[in-house]
Amino acid sequence: MTSPEKPTPEKSAAFSQLALPAAALDNLSQMGYEAMTPIQQQSIPLVLEGRDIIAQAQTGSGKTAAFGIGMLEALNPRWFAIQGLVLCPTRELATQVAGELRKLARYLDNIKIVTLCGGQPIGPQIGSLEHGAHIVVGTPGRLKDHLRKETLKLDNVKVAVLDEADRMLDMGFEEDLRVLLGATPTARQTLLFSATYPDEIEAISAAYQCDPVRVSVELHHNTAQIDQRVWHTERLSKSEAVASVIQEFTPEACIIFCNTRQACQEMQQSLRDLGLKSLALHGDLEQRERDQVLVRFSNGSSRYLIATDVAARGLDIDSVDLVINADLPQDAAVYIHRIGRTGRAGRSGIAISLCSDRDQHRLSRIEALQSHPLSRMAPLPAPTPERLTPAAEMVTISIAGGRKEKLRAGDLLGALTRSGGIDAAMIGKIDIGDHACYVAVHKKVAADALDHLREGKIKGRTFRARRL
Repeated sequence: MTSPEKPTPEKSAAFSQLALPAAALDNLSQMGYEAMTPIQQQSIPLVLEGRDIIAQAQTGSGKTAAFGIGMLEALNPRWFAIQGLVLCPTRELATQVAGELRKLARYLDNIKIVTLCGGQPIGPQIGSLEHGAHIVVGTPGRLKDHLRKETLKLDNVKVAVLDEADRMLDMGFEEDLRVLLGATPTARQTLLFSATYPDEIEAISAAYQCDPVRVSVELHHNTAQIDQRVWHTERLSKSEAVASVIQEFTPEACIIFCNTRQACQEMQQSLRDLGLKSLALHGDLEQRERDQVLVRFSNGSSRYLIATDVAARGLDIDSVDLVINADLPQDAAVYIHRIGRTGRAGRSGIAISLCSDRDQHRLSRIEALQSHPLSRMAPLPAPTPERLTPAAEMVTISIAGGRKEKLRAGDLLGALTRSGGIDAAMIGKIDIGDHACYVAVHKKVAADALDHLREGKIKGRTFRARRL
C-alpha cells in the first residue's frame, strides 16, 4: 500500500544539507548544483534512507539526480557487479540519463556505467558487459535481449529505477518490465518515476514495490509566460485551422499535437497540400528516423513538428514559440505537459487549442485543472499561400561518421570553413551521434557545404555526406 503523499516543501533546500560525503557534495557544487528542485528535495532523502518511492515527475524536473545521487551512494565501487538498473523508454533518454549519472559519479573511483539500447549493434554491448559494470541504463527490449542471451545478470541489483514508467507502458513494454524486475532480487530498492498515474502504474507499483512513499510536486509548469487561447472552429478542417494559426502567429518553431499516429500522418499530408512542409514524430518511426526528425527540428531545419504525446516525451527544446493542440487530449494533465513545451528559459510562448462542440468536456477538464477559463479567440482568416510562413532557412546535412569514429564538432566546422570554404556564420547547430553527425547550414550554401564534405577529408578520412 502506498504511503500518504508527501507535501511539497515551500522553500528549496541546498544540496549541502544532504547527508552525503564531502567528495559527493564537492562534485555537486562543481556541477553547479546548489538548490534542489522540488522533486529532488522530496526524493533524495527518501532514496538515501532506502525507501521505495513512486514519484510524479516529468522531463526537466531534475529527476535523474533525484534517483541517481542515492543510487550511487548504495554502490560498492570495489564490487564489479551490476548493482544499479535504470529502465528508460527511449535511447535518447537512456543516453541522457547515463551521461548525467557519469557526471554525478565523478567523485567515486572506477564506476562503470553501461548503456544498452536497441537500434545499436549488440556485439559491442556484450563486450562491455564482459568487462563488468556497476550500473546499466537501457531500454526494456534490448535489456530483455541480453537477459535471454545470458549476457546480462541482474541478481545483484540493489536499486532499480523505472524512468518515465507511464511512457514505457504506453509503448507496450509492460511484459518486458515484469520480466526484468522479476530477474532482480526481491530485496532491492525500487524507484518509479512517472508523469501520470494510470491504473497500470499502480499495478506495477503494487507488484514490485515495498511500502512506497508517493512523492508528488506541483504538476503545473510555470504558465505565466504562456498565452493560452482556444479557437472554437467548425467551418474549417483541422489542417486548415492549423495553417490559419501558423499564418497568424508566424512561428520560428511550432509543435502541433495530435492524439494518434494516423492523425499525425494525415495532418502532415494536409499541411503539405497547403504548402507547409513539416516533420512527424510518432511511435511507428525507426530509431534512426526519430533521431533525424529530432535533430532537424532542434537545429531549425524545419519550423513545424507534428507529434503524438508518447513520441514527444523527452523532447527538450527551449526555442519553441508556438504549441497547437490540433486534438485536445483526453487527460487534462497531458495538456499541461504539451503547453510546457513553449514559454521556456524565460521566453514567452503561445498555446492555441482547436476545439469543436464534441471537445467541450475535455476543455472543461483542462480549465478545471488550471482553475481558470482559457481565453476564446475570434475566428482567423482562412490560410492563403502568399501569407503562410516560408520554409526554414536552414537545412541539415548528415555525415556517415560520429563519436565512434572520433569525430568532433570542431572537425566538421574546420572541414566546412577551411580552404575557401563557407562562412562560419552560415553554419548552425552541430550534433554528434555515435555513428552519424548532423550539421545545419543555411540553404544558400547547402550545395557548397556538401561539396566540401564529400570532396575534402575529415581527420584524414573521406566520409559520405547527404542532405536530409
